[in-house]
Amino acid sequence: MRVVAFGYMTWGRRTIEAVLDAGHEVVLIVTHPQSDNAYEKIFNESVAELADERGIPLLVRNRAVDAEVREAVGAAEADVAVVSNWRTWLPPEVYSIPRLGTLNVHDALLPAYAGFAPLNWALINDEPEVGVTAHMMDAEFDAGDIVLQRATPVSDSDVITDLFDRTLAMFGPITVDALALLASGRTDRTPQDRRAASYFHRRTDEDNRMDWTWSARELFNLVRAQADPYPNAYCYQGTRRLRVLKARVTDEPYGGTPGRIFIRRGTGVVVVAGAQARRGRSPGLLVERVRLDDGRDVDALDHFTRMGGYLTSHPVAD
Repeated sequence: MRVVAFGYMTWGRRTIEAVLDAGHEVVLIVTHPQSDNAYEKIFNESVAELADERGIPLLVRNRAVDAEVREAVGAAEADVAVVSNWRTWLPPEVYSIPRLGTLNVHDALLPAYAGFAPLNWALINDEPEVGVTAHMMDAEFDAGDIVLQRATPVSDSDVITDLFDRTLAMFGPITVDALALLASGRTDRTPQDRRAASYFHRRTDEDNRMDWTWSARELFNLVRAQADPYPNAYCYQGTRRLRVLKARVTDEPYGGTPGRIFIRRGTGVVVVAGAQARRGRSPGLLVERVRLDDGRDVDALDHFTRMGGYLTSHPVAD
């Protein structure tokens, strides 16, 4: 089929490559310019370079879709458009142009986790599985009828890059399979249950701040959801910022005040966590590795040479 592709970063590039490798003709690519946003520098394989390598006409737009884009999509006479990691809403006068409509590929099990950073948010929220959804685009963001959906389980040993690798591997196959269904004339799609929908904003530095009144499990999920190369979860020891690289939930409860640097145990140092920690029934967070503001990575056992004091969500003068 003749395909117009809207895509950005690694997700966009891998999707377009799969469409090409399946024998479809990509007649136009639209992408975003490179960004200074910390999250958009991660996994940033270039869609523009792919267009150049394959000799495919390219348009680069920051956010808005203008008259030139609409005219180019119309002139392409495409059977279908494919969207992968396009960072803004497409208007109906664009997504409705191709004969079969527009297929969007999103790394979440819609209707939950529409919007941005779905894998990070899902891991923070302790979801048992994540996945990828191929759905038809409509006027509402990430809300169209589902063509295909595939999932992968989440284990306690997973960090964000594990989920990225597994879901990224789904992008090409689910797109190609969904295009085959569209080409066959199948229309038995699944409407999204809007009662189960959720929409998440872009993550920023503020979202990675550790709040020690969260449970140890919640803090553990935040740490692994922000593992390298993502901006790490962080807290403060006095006025010094500490990025927590590795942590786990203790098997035993530790009572006291949230944030207290309590005791050495095994491979790390226990920090009291949880709003109900004073009752002595909440597990602590075993911090195992931290990154200092000078960029050095240090084992927690080497960094926390004395017990006592507190880790806080904001700097506190000594």
